[in-house]
Amino acid sequence: MAKGLALARSFYLSGHRVIGADFDTFTSPCSGRYSRSISAFYRLPNPGGRRGAEAYVERLVDIIKAEDVKLWVSCSGVSTMIEDARAKESIEQQTPCKCIQFDIGTTSKLHEKGSFMEECRKLALPIPETHEVKSQRDVLRFLSASTAANPGRQFILKPVGIDDINRGNMTLLPLSSEGETQRYVSRLLEIADSSPWILQQFIPGGEEYCTHALVVRGEIKCFVACPSTEMLMHYESLPRNSALWESMFDFTAEFVRRSPGLETMTGHLSFDFMSTERVTNNNRIKKDIYAIECNPRAHTAVVLFAQRGLEMDDMVDAYISALGVNSGDKRVDSINETGSSTTTKETLITPPENLKSRYWMAHDLISLFIYPMLLWCYGLVHLSHVISSINEFALHIFTWQEGTFEAWDPLPAFVLYNIYWPMSVLSAWWHGRRWSRLNVSTTKMFAC
Repeated sequence: MAKGLALARSFYLSGHRVIGADFDTFTSPCSGRYSRSISAFYRLPNPGGRRGAEAYVERLVDIIKAEDVKLWVSCSGVSTMIEDARAKESIEQQTPCKCIQFDIGTTSKLHEKGSFMEECRKLALPIPETHEVKSQRDVLRFLSASTAANPGRQFILKPVGIDDINRGNMTLLPLSSEGETQRYVSRLLEIADSSPWILQQFIPGGEEYCTHALVVRGEIKCFVACPSTEMLMHYESLPRNSALWESMFDFTAEFVRRSPGLETMTGHLSFDFMSTERVTNNNRIKKDIYAIECNPRAHTAVVLFAQRGLEMDDMVDAYISALGVNSGDKRVDSINETGSSTTTKETLITPPENLKSRYWMAHDLISLFIYPMLLWCYGLVHLSHVISSINEFALHIFTWQEGTFEAWDPLPAFVLYNIYWPMSVLSAWWHGRRWSRLNVSTTKMFAC
């Protein structure tokens, strides 16, 4: 994944030896293993099932012992977060290696949408009205009560687990009549005790944002915030002095400060936010933010730190501080005498001001060039739409940075575009697996 490669390159350029470990098969080759930044690479077993999870953790422990690894930076995908949390506990019990990864309890609590929302409620942080539902009856009961108390309020239903087919369903509830709503909900047979869903208030306005933070012993060391979409493929950092950046950083800082076990809280912390506008008493427009999801893992937005310069070096030093030392071998203490976080905006590491935003060539080639051209050829869009798309594509090529390609380290991009994705698409076709979208940066194929 792009985030792991970006961090590996950053550590390498800062003078550290980097060991890579990832899933790597004939039909899904790991492109990052071919990076110049990787000194040694190890294949990891699939963590599926109980024995698979045990073998996965054991393999990581064995690698760390064999290579005398001092710091393990977890770059979990959504499907391995819990296994990586188990690995963190085993690694720190059996070796002197430190881990950038939350423990099992914290990871589980933040990963599940329902428990994350409950945690925010306990911490008195702003979230939309949210209910965990385990049956169609639950959905209708909560809809009836909520809309009676707040006429006009609408909701969307989200699966709690990994569900590519239903995840993108943005149907607003209730529908125009009670009968239509009941018929729609009755078709959602996937909702059950063993497969709960989330009924969450819809935030009008449509502005979505995401953040990435590195937390070391309760202190936020690095932070970035970006505009977001349902499938984010363009990364642009919000300016640090913007009101939205301030609000999202303050939310993250308060979440960390109010969380229990602050002194042991080390890992990646990412939030998804929705923003809405309202008019204040003095007729000014104010944007409010609401956290809608938490990812207790590295976010792809970390690629915005991977630009040579002081900020990249500072980011690497922030990771190294988890060992208890900084680049000058001085003790780092991130918790003050009262046990609260000493996070300050003055010491916070953010992407450079001259940052180049990130895009992925394969995605833009299809979405901004080939697809608009096809629509125009079939008479479905005006020529001006095609010209606008091509201009945006050219802007990205000449002023942005490709998310995987580096001139000094070209092989990962070559493998990603010429081997990994062709092999993945052919494998899906051969095995009859249907898909709707591809996320080039995370190497995720969305089933349908």
